[in-house]
Amino acid sequence: MVQLTLPKNSKVGKGRHWSAPAGAKKVKTFRIYRYDPEGTENPRWDSYDVDVDACGPMLLDVLIHIKNTMDPTLSFRRSCREGVCGSCAMNIGGRNTLACTHGWEEVPGGDIQISPLPSMPVVKDLIPDLTMFYAQYASIEPWLHTETPEPRTEWRQTIADREKLDGLYECILCACCTTSCPSYWWNGEKYLGPATLLHAYRWIIDSRDEATGERLDALEDPFKLYRCHTIMNCAQVCPKGLNPALAIAEIKKLMAERVL
Repeated sequence: MVQLTLPKNSKVGKGRHWSAPAGAKKVKTFRIYRYDPEGTENPRWDSYDVDVDACGPMLLDVLIHIKNTMDPTLSFRRSCREGVCGSCAMNIGGRNTLACTHGWEEVPGGDIQISPLPSMPVVKDLIPDLTMFYAQYASIEPWLHTETPEPRTEWRQTIADREKLDGLYECILCACCTTSCPSYWWNGEKYLGPATLLHAYRWIIDSRDEATGERLDALEDPFKLYRCHTIMNCAQVCPKGLNPALAIAEIKKLMAERVL
């Protein structure tokens, strides 16, 4: 298991404890990171003894149960509940993952610890501020760049060229990989990170795109690309089973071929 650090808030204090209803037969304790920008007890860990028979099997089911029946002040992001939108990405038991597709029984050990994605500023509780993450993604201009007049029907490509995009386009921008990367923790304002670079490679190798040289020029920088040291946390935590480190290695290979 990849053990990750806490968000950029230090000295987490001991918080409140919420007990399960009397008569609950199957109780599990969840320790949840709490931070309120307008509060006075910041940050802290609150503990919730949850009757897991009263909610669904996923961590998101547990969080919704806590919010609906125990503590309405708990804040977190969620949307599709199907592992598609990436909204509910958080650190669960020391590992970045999606709360909607990760069962609480899959987390080893006793009490389950839940915190926001590491290395990001915290907006509130389990909600990280992803402003810089999305700005970095936008910086690689993730759309087709073409000079050829647009065809009357569609931009065509061969089956072989289309298959090159497999393992890249499936990224849901949940930020699990980027916030698990030590290089990003240290150089987050300069290093683009695994998710953004995976998407950059997706457009670099797209046979329909006509700005490959310009895209590579934009990445030719000591920090944007070359801070990747193949630590491989990104590939281990990706909830879609993708390998951003491989995509980054392919970009580096293209850079080397340009020099040769």
